Amino acid sequence: MVSEKIQENIKLPIIDLSLEKSQIIKLIVKASEEFGFFKVINHGVDTNVIKKMEDESYKFFSKPFSQKQCAGPANPYGYGCKNIGLNGDNGEVEYLLLHANPNLSISQISKNISSDPLMFSCAVNGYVESVRELACTILELMAQGLRVQQTSVYSNLLMDLHCDSLLRINHYPPFNLTPHLLHHDCDKSPNSCNSTVSKIGFGEHTDPQILTILRSNDAPGLQISPQKGLWVPVSPHPNTAFSVFVGDTLQALTNGRFKSVRHRAMVNSCKTRMSMVYFGAPSPHARICCPLELVTTTPHKPYHLYRSFTWAEYKKATYSMRLGDTRLDQFFRLQSENDETITINNQTS
Repeated sequence: MVSEKIQENIKLPIIDLSLEKSQIIKLIVKASEEFGFFKVINHGVDTNVIKKMEDESYKFFSKPFSQKQCAGPANPYGYGCKNIGLNGDNGEVEYLLLHANPNLSISQISKNISSDPLMFSCAVNGYVESVRELACTILELMAQGLRVQQTSVYSNLLMDLHCDSLLRINHYPPFNLTPHLLHHDCDKSPNSCNSTVSKIGFGEHTDPQILTILRSNDAPGLQISPQKGLWVPVSPHPNTAFSVFVGDTLQALTNGRFKSVRHRAMVNSCKTRMSMVYFGAPSPHARICCPLELVTTTPHKPYHLYRSFTWAEYKKATYSMRLGDTRLDQFFRLQSENDETITINNQTS
């Protein structure tokens, strides 16, 4: 068993998107290779768009538990409390899970979330449009940095009419309020705080999608693991920044050059934490295969690290496993240059 170490003196990359383009590209590629994570500032997302989404989220989570339950269960979309996924994972978290495809309406589910469904829908749509645009900008800069000829090859996956992107709003109340913290007044802050003990709110995992764009309030809790057994706390500052995570699918799309980073969320006994997380995903039938420019050339033939697969196939594998399980290398990595098939559950896919 690997012992766990928290290291706070590692400086995580913060990239200013107002810098000269060639400098931004170099910084993004370096951060994606070394950490699979970076923050962006001067990103162009309107503060009013962010505030509207935050306000609507806080309004929802401030409701009594019985009212929040009306928006659930999250199957697949809606309100969830403590349960994460379908395979027994739990955390000290409550959440709203919404689809983030602008071509699909959220008006129906909004009726169970807000007393003003139109305002909630507008806030979600405005936020999703803005962060998707940011994600596409970052993906195109990544493609340029990797010298991929078609620089929109990654961003086009998020712009597909049938994209499977998600918006997840996580709410982590302080854990020492009551023995049943998520079922009784879980949103109120304690009058005083005598302890800063923390525990896991959302367990370690990688994101299966292409790119994750996360916005949180000023409460700490996010941690990344750039190597096994090492955890690096992510400062909530600067509070104007978005955190960017490389997902499993992008790792495959870059032939392993960019690393999908393991991360988790901690909760403490003092302060409520909320995060709004956009998961940029392709359409279910999109085929995931890295561009030829990124294939390592051997003396005799090109070598792909991962076999090609559809997003639906990878999503199915993800949902069949526990939160912290390794999926990409376990089931989709090629055994050798000559091996073009990998089996899942003893069935060739």
